[in-house]
Amino acid sequence: MRSPGQILVDVDRAKRVFSAGGAPTVALEKATCRVSVGDRIALVGQSGSGKSTLLHIMAGLDQPTFGTVKWPAFGAVGGLRSGKIGIAFQSQSLVGWLTAVENVALPLQLAGHGEDAHGNAHDALARFGLDHLSDKLPEELSGGQAQRISLVRATITNPPLFVADEPTGQLDRQTGKELVDMLFQWADENEVAVVVATHDLTIAERFRTIWTMQRGLLYPAVGEF
Repeated sequence: MRSPGQILVDVDRAKRVFSAGGAPTVALEKATCRVSVGDRIALVGQSGSGKSTLLHIMAGLDQPTFGTVKWPAFGAVGGLRSGKIGIAFQSQSLVGWLTAVENVALPLQLAGHGEDAHGNAHDALARFGLDHLSDKLPEELSGGQAQRISLVRATITNPPLFVADEPTGQLDRQTGKELVDMLFQWADENEVAVVVATHDLTIAERFRTIWTMQRGLLYPAVGEF
């Protein structure tokens, strides 16, 4: 049982500067935010506003150039590597030579739960209405199908925190709505905090909290921080 209100990730004045050959680019400017157990947060903003950078920092995939990021419930960044944070990327990230069910099972196998991995992966695909694609290779899937299977893979360890970058970006509106319905049901059953970056305001409005990003600046919901 996860404690309501327990802080999963705490970002304090995080700034991220990239300087690959040319003038430095500020992707994130002094962002401060927290995500706690049970949160449902939509992160909105135009392309290039810093949404992906913030998600990567929350997930421990990147570190701020200045400022701090901490995971009070998990400890140091090394503690995130055992399925504590589920990450669904915007781009297709499936392993090309593995079937859909093998891709979904992979995080369980890497975490040392290989004996039940295949069956659990099939159940997870069925939960999201994708079990008919279990034996398909990524090259046999549409972009939207591959994106949804990547999302299922990110849920397979029932992580306390789930972050996704434009998970409905390649889906039609109805399919996107159904995917969010299933995502919320899974999160409610497993007490998972959800942070989703999206361009689609009809999706964002279904979340309890909306944060906005503009030119690297984060504007949390009124009353926060």
